[in-house]
Amino acid sequence: MKACARRRFAARVWPAVVVSVVALGLGGCGGGGGGGDEVASAGDGKAKASKTGQGEIARYVEGQRRYVRCLREEGVDVPDPDAKGRIDYGDARELKADPKFTRAQVKCQEFSLPVPEELERQQVPKLSAKEIATRKRYAKCMQENGVPEAPDVGDDGYSDQDFANDGEMKWDPTSARAKRAIRICAPIIGDPVDPGKGKG
Repeated sequence: MKACARRRFAARVWPAVVVSVVALGLGGCGGGGGGGDEVASAGDGKAKASKTGQGEIARYVEGQRRYVRCLREEGVDVPDPDAKGRIDYGDARELKADPKFTRAQVKCQEFSLPVPEELERQQVPKLSAKEIATRKRYAKCMQENGVPEAPDVGDDGYSDQDFANDGEMKWDPTSARAKRAIRICAPIIGDPVDPGKGKG
């Protein structure tokens, strides 16, 4: 069964961490020259990005509506998705055990789109200043101890990797260098788990 909202950031290998949204700060420009144009250009870019995100959300929600209609046509009674495309399936275990639902899922899967990054960003819990600082320290520690490709943590405590729909990590958590870095950095987040020895 496909989850109505994927929270990959909670399950990834960074023990309770590894998460970042890169914050785009617009610096103020002094008077004269092309400063005003630069600010306007940056603002336009941000507005376009926002519109793109909203467009993806609209397409996702419409896809969820079509998905629900398809399920109903296949004999599965499910409610309409909410404004953000979430579907309340009720008893998930009962649905999973229903062969009719399984068949309908396969037939209707073309309409069920990945949750847009912008929507996932909107749904993540807001972190405290202490939590954000801890996650930034952990990310920096990982990068300085053998995993330079570990994602940066942004000003809200999340990383772009946490919202990627491909499910792939940019670094191998099973490698020896990653396991070593995790052992070194674990105390920062209060993680007592020893990741063991890596294979290479």
